[in-house]
Amino acid sequence: MRWRRRKGVVVVEGRDGEAAATATGAAQAESGAAAVSGHRGLAPVAGVTVSRTGAATATGPGATAVSGSMTVVQQRRGPQEPAVWPHQVGVIPPPASAFQRRAEAKTLRAAIGGGGGGGGTAVLHQVPAGGGVPGRVLTGMGGVGKTQLAADCARAAWADGALDVLVWITASTRSAVVTGYAQAGVELCRADPGDPEQAAGSFLAWLTPKAAAQPCRWLIVLDDLADPDDLRGLWPPASGHGRTLVTTRRRDAALTGESRRRIEVGLFTEEEALAYLTASLAAHRRSEPAAQLAALAADLGYLPLALAQAAAYLIDSGDDVAAYRALLADRATTLADAAPDALPDEQVLPLSAAWSLSIGRADTLRPVGLARPLLHLIALLDANGIPEHVLTSAPALAHLTAHRTRTGRGLAEEPDLVSARDAVRALRALHRLSLIGHAPDTPHQAVRVHQLVQRATRDTLTPAQHEQAARTAADALLAAWPEIERDTALAQVLRANTTALATCAEDALYHPDAHAVLHHAGDSLGESGQFTAAVAHYRQLADLSRLHLGPDHPCTLTARHSVARWQGSTRDAAGAAEALEELLEDFLRVLGLNHPRTLAVRHELARWRGAAGDAAGAASALAELVDDRTRMLGPEHPDTLTTRGHLARWQGSAGDAVGAAEALEELLEDYLRVLGPNHPHTLAVRHELARWRGAAGDAAGAASAFTDLLDDRTRVLGPEHPHTLAARRSLAWWRGSAGDAAGAAEALEELLEDYLRVLGPNHPHALAVRHELARWREELARDDGSATA
Repeated sequence: MRWRRRKGVVVVEGRDGEAAATATGAAQAESGAAAVSGHRGLAPVAGVTVSRTGAATATGPGATAVSGSMTVVQQRRGPQEPAVWPHQVGVIPPPASAFQRRAEAKTLRAAIGGGGGGGGTAVLHQVPAGGGVPGRVLTGMGGVGKTQLAADCARAAWADGALDVLVWITASTRSAVVTGYAQAGVELCRADPGDPEQAAGSFLAWLTPKAAAQPCRWLIVLDDLADPDDLRGLWPPASGHGRTLVTTRRRDAALTGESRRRIEVGLFTEEEALAYLTASLAAHRRSEPAAQLAALAADLGYLPLALAQAAAYLIDSGDDVAAYRALLADRATTLADAAPDALPDEQVLPLSAAWSLSIGRADTLRPVGLARPLLHLIALLDANGIPEHVLTSAPALAHLTAHRTRTGRGLAEEPDLVSARDAVRALRALHRLSLIGHAPDTPHQAVRVHQLVQRATRDTLTPAQHEQAARTAADALLAAWPEIERDTALAQVLRANTTALATCAEDALYHPDAHAVLHHAGDSLGESGQFTAAVAHYRQLADLSRLHLGPDHPCTLTARHSVARWQGSTRDAAGAAEALEELLEDFLRVLGLNHPRTLAVRHELARWRGAAGDAAGAASALAELVDDRTRMLGPEHPDTLTTRGHLARWQGSAGDAVGAAEALEELLEDYLRVLGPNHPHTLAVRHELARWRGAAGDAAGAASAFTDLLDDRTRVLGPEHPHTLAARRSLAWWRGSAGDAAGAAEALEELLEDYLRVLGPNHPHALAVRHELARWREELARDDGSATA
């Protein structure tokens, strides 16, 4: 019975009650209604007692109206008789259209014990007395199909006669769990319906195995658990005859243990996604090219929820897959724009909102308010792997401090500085809600995220927020980039993140200038030996800089400079020199004769002229440039020292090996004093010095020097750095030149394997190693009297 008080009138709504009025008053009742008039009384027996005066009118079937105040003692119904087994409590969601039999379904059925799928009767596993089979917890990001897998398992076990009792509860809140348990208690074990908490406890007690009781084979499914705390004290007991199955986005440690096992639910495989789309469209007499469907599945990251809503959109709109993919690719389109008007399979949230509740809940976990702004950065980087130290860098921490969600805090409150530990804990909060994957035990503690979670997050950003987050992500990448790329895998990951950022940041990285991380990524490609990729990167950067900033902007000119620089490294020295001659005119016009960038162009132009065959001209141009750089930058500026090194190189190439070696000896002393013994430029000067000593006639001394250099480069740069490989190549050459052709050939054979693995078979350096290996093999063949090598 329920009471509502309004303006002095108490309205009673209920059933199976009786009312009696005493003393003076007026009451009217029509069509089976009961009307009571009066003031409060005391009911010594079941019913309602009213005294004094008042007026009340009730109309309509079963209505009751009371004027005044009163005391009610309601007669409770007696407990109902327990339901006969087999019995189901709650409604299992219907199967999704084109449901896919996934590997997880087989694993789950094997764990639960029902649904053999062969038409026979399956039974729940039996265990020794006193034992219990661990429950299963299906975890995974929103939209992977956890509920459908649980429902499939429950239906199969029920259909195969493996269960006496099946209880399905939507467990999104603690009150929902209690209500579901209470309903089961009322229907199965004579629990009191008037006290849900007590009824829920009675049901859990009823589930506990009892020696003298008839065994009951039960399955309880707690679907969509939002918070592990909601099950505190409400976990079904371990039983040899019963099973518990939970679906949740959470990955908290509290959900696993001796009595619970986690099953991670992932995305569709490519084959499952293609089969799903094909079947869903075929059910509506639609067919699309398999290649287009496969491409759409990849666009949607093989996420079941996304595929279901995409299929519904295609069916409702009549668009073909190519048109829908174009809609998705349009940066002006949000995920909400690509959702169907009516969601399929009784889904309650469009894809764009699938993770909003999880994000909000993650933001409430400690450290409070950091999950959302951290996800804003993650949404702009590479979904396949973001190094943790990018997200804990100084720019990232400043972003988190400034944009922390201020739930319950005063806006004027000075924000607490966010530490790297706080950022890691925020990553763990996002991981616990299955919004990201964070693997601290992997190289670089990588963070992974689904591309649609990223897109949904970006859709929530205002243009100003998007630009700020993009610039911060670029700053974070630059701050995390090591000065020496010893870890080649890390360098590749950082380049991939820069590419992803540039793709989704639109023009944010070009205001006010082209961000330095774009240039850094291009140089990283070139320094790693990927010359062709570096040229392509800088050509695109030059085009975009020209578009956003104009043809004469220094960023545009600098990108053109880098194109020519790496073009020369692809063995197109003549093309590089020609491009630099044209570029030099623009630099002189825009920046002037003495600008450092103009001097840098002159340096590259002289270098590639020498590589194109004019060694004497290169030496002459570099000698003049040394004077200008010394005048403008100073004698110890790194650029001045670099030009002196190249001058010595081309001096040697022009025929003066002894002079080159002498110049490099003097230069090495300056490098050691200015940059130190372990700086890559110092090591580069040692390389050139050893080379020209050998060219001056001291092959054995060159081989010894390269042996020492190789040890230092391996220590400083790593064994797979291109400069380390170059030192190995030079060592092999001078070993052969000193008379050890066999040792040279053996070293080059090992080196070729590493070049092929690191840089590929078509890289210029790999081709050069093959050429030198053939040369020393040929010499060995001549020494052995063989006809051919």
